[in-house]
Amino acid sequence: MSAIFGVYYLDGQQIDSATLAKMAQVLAHRGSDGADIWMQESVGMGHRMLWTTPESLLEKLPLVHRPGNLVITADARIDNRDELISALQLNDQPSAKITDSQLILSAYEKWGEHCPQKLLGDFAFVIWDQRQQILFCARDPMGIRPFYYYCSSQIFAFASEIKALLCLPEVPRRLNELRVGQYLSRVFEDREITFYKDILRLPAAHSLIVGRETKQTRRYWSLNPSQELRLSSNQEYAEAYREIFTEAVSCRLRSAFPVGSMLSGGIDSSSITCVARDILTQHRYEKLHSFSAIFPNLQAEYLRLIDERFYVDLVVAQEGIIPHYIEADGISPLIDHDKIFWYMDEGFCAPNLYLNWIIYQKVRENNVRIVLDGIDGDTTISHGQYYITDLIRTFKFKRFLKETKAYASRFHQPWMQVIWQWGLQPLIPEFIGRMVDKPIWADKAINPAFAKQINLSAYFEEQQKSIDIPVTAREIHWHSINSGLIQYGLEIADKLSSAFAVSLAFPFCDRRLMKFCLAIPPEQKCSSGWTRLIARRAMAGILPPELQTRISKANLGASFKPKFLEFEQKVLEGVIIKHPEIIEKYVDISALQATYSRYLSNPMQEQDAMTIYAATNLSLWLQKSGII
Repeated sequence: MSAIFGVYYLDGQQIDSATLAKMAQVLAHRGSDGADIWMQESVGMGHRMLWTTPESLLEKLPLVHRPGNLVITADARIDNRDELISALQLNDQPSAKITDSQLILSAYEKWGEHCPQKLLGDFAFVIWDQRQQILFCARDPMGIRPFYYYCSSQIFAFASEIKALLCLPEVPRRLNELRVGQYLSRVFEDREITFYKDILRLPAAHSLIVGRETKQTRRYWSLNPSQELRLSSNQEYAEAYREIFTEAVSCRLRSAFPVGSMLSGGIDSSSITCVARDILTQHRYEKLHSFSAIFPNLQAEYLRLIDERFYVDLVVAQEGIIPHYIEADGISPLIDHDKIFWYMDEGFCAPNLYLNWIIYQKVRENNVRIVLDGIDGDTTISHGQYYITDLIRTFKFKRFLKETKAYASRFHQPWMQVIWQWGLQPLIPEFIGRMVDKPIWADKAINPAFAKQINLSAYFEEQQKSIDIPVTAREIHWHSINSGLIQYGLEIADKLSSAFAVSLAFPFCDRRLMKFCLAIPPEQKCSSGWTRLIARRAMAGILPPELQTRISKANLGASFKPKFLEFEQKVLEGVIIKHPEIIEKYVDISALQATYSRYLSNPMQEQDAMTIYAATNLSLWLQKSGII
């Protein structure tokens, strides 16, 4: 994690160093190890450096290509370094002396606008091409590194965070009410718009070319849902998964500082932690720091839903791990919310965000700069239950009955419930569900007049029409990997970790691993009552057996929901009862107050708690941002 920023005056205006200096200053938290700017006539770019990898210690950005016709600023970690060094014929110098930004710049020189598809890793970068008088911008396949921009006929400006763009007088501070509607609906499939009108995000896996006469966005990479991988045995599949997963973890351990891992006790974070520990102890003789939220003082009825300490302890009992436990049940979900709003730039819907906030504090205290995180493991691997649906769709009734019985037994569910949930219900045509006159934003206390004003129902209907309805298990898996919610979650994580100069790495977002998991047969993901089967087989001998075979999962809401009310009732009543006028344009206040009454009597009700949380966060952010 570093920061990039820049301005291109499309009308030919000369760049002013004071403009770039303001952007650099407001992004100082993203990089304390160096800052620099580069300017030429109407173009200027800058960088804030956070050292993470060994190569980053040598990096000076913006980097000017020797002939002077190419300049790059980048927030990047490139993983296929050896492959690129060979393909780009850079073998005349030690690989340890070649920085990631040099590799990107050389890749652009060789492959032009096709260079992003040659890069493995996490990146957001901008290259000024003097010959063509264009800025070439690109963002990694999952959107792990952020990229925001504003474009008018006079100016194009980009930055790692919105606050840097708001330094510029040309960038307006106007509320994007469509984004407010999406937020209150809790639907985050839109990959471009923000809470600020005309400030956009470059979508994941996209590049952008900007010149005086052109602005062109294109997708450079996507997964192929029709591709299938067939191996000869279950063992071959497991070995192939283990090899790819190990490489996904290994390349993210490239660090000049101690490395950490988020450890919740689930299969995903535990797999990452165990594999990372093995790599570090075998090859670098270093210990891995693990970071776990625990809830020792939570009421027993809630603790049983969230307590993962047994599984966490199984992992850290192995040598090579330095465990850190963070008590999270005595902390408000709105902890430091004024600070958090500054870092986040926008209203956000992430009720368990406060757990990450206190964990990242502990990470920074231990001089750890890179933290591995298990985000997206569920999506990348896939639980796989739609394989059961595939069986009945393809008339394999005998196998269907066998698999539903095994699943019902494994998960202690009634057999007929499994037959309905994973066999029959998914076969009901989509249009029948749409026949019910109930908009997607219903039951979320949205003001009907506001929804009508921004045509919210029509917007969501148009979005649904543009998406092909997935049918097979592989198509459903593909759609889940391509969900805009993943990009949204990664962006939130990046903003939050930036407060503590922590760089997050996500092995399950490795495009090689995603490609493999999507292509394998559905029965490798779900069979004999087991979900996530490929990962369970692959982690044999690596994960403790109790973890490898666990089928339960913690409910983090068991802390958030009651603690939100316990710590913040005064704030909630200030927003909902005393000063609802702040959000009354957007929220149906009478419906919100009725929801609040139900929440008071039963805080564990999922829908009510989330409605209260979303409305409260919106009100607090609108006040803090001054955008009302």
